[in-house]
Amino acid sequence: MLKLGVNIDHVATLREARYRGRETGEPDPVAAALVCEAAGAHGITAHLREDRRHIQDRDVWQLRQVIRTRLNLEMANSPEILAIALNLKPNIVCLVPERRQEVTTEGGLDVASQWTALRETRQKLNDAGIDVSLFITPDSHQIQAAAQVGSQFIELHTGRFAETFSDARLREQALNRLSSGARLAHTLGLQVNAGHGLNYTNLPVLRQVPHLVELNIGHAIISRAVTSGLAAAVKDLLALLAPYTP
Repeated sequence: MLKLGVNIDHVATLREARYRGRETGEPDPVAAALVCEAAGAHGITAHLREDRRHIQDRDVWQLRQVIRTRLNLEMANSPEILAIALNLKPNIVCLVPERRQEVTTEGGLDVASQWTALRETRQKLNDAGIDVSLFITPDSHQIQAAAQVGSQFIELHTGRFAETFSDARLREQALNRLSSGARLAHTLGLQVNAGHGLNYTNLPVLRQVPHLVELNIGHAIISRAVTSGLAAAVKDLLALLAPYTP
């Protein structure tokens, strides 16, 4: 079964637009996470950024206390955020690149040039009982470096696939690259997640990629929830995942 991790960052983005710097405000990403769980989501994803532009420290601590599925904490390889993760003990940490000027995470980690530092962080997280994933492009060099780091998972960046979806030739190229990357990762003993730019239109095509364990999706679900409701948005996406054969 292909699992769904719902990214709730965009709920916090909406809250921060009005309640920045306050201890309370709406919509509440923790409440949204509970709705997603009740609708059948297999996990909750939250990115605690260094600039705290959306998810706040209090959010991740509350999530850790109340969710009953799996907490996936996205984070930069930063000493400050690492210290929080080691205390928080999410089920899994996904290490991602982070730039202050970007709207959302663009591109994957350059694992090949940072593998020593990433391996040290991976070891600390694993020693604390936390699985580690690396957010990377479907490039064989990066996938091999991820195996060298010793991470349990990779998360393939699906942005190129999503961005070229309307162009059949480019879409097929991106899809083939994702499929080749997933096969290589599988042979290296890595479990494969995927995410970025996935939505209700392109997801049925992505099901062609083999060996996927979980998809992390946020913006498309929160966008649909504006008109359809959050529970219905999660259920609609789960129905698209159901036919997947690894």
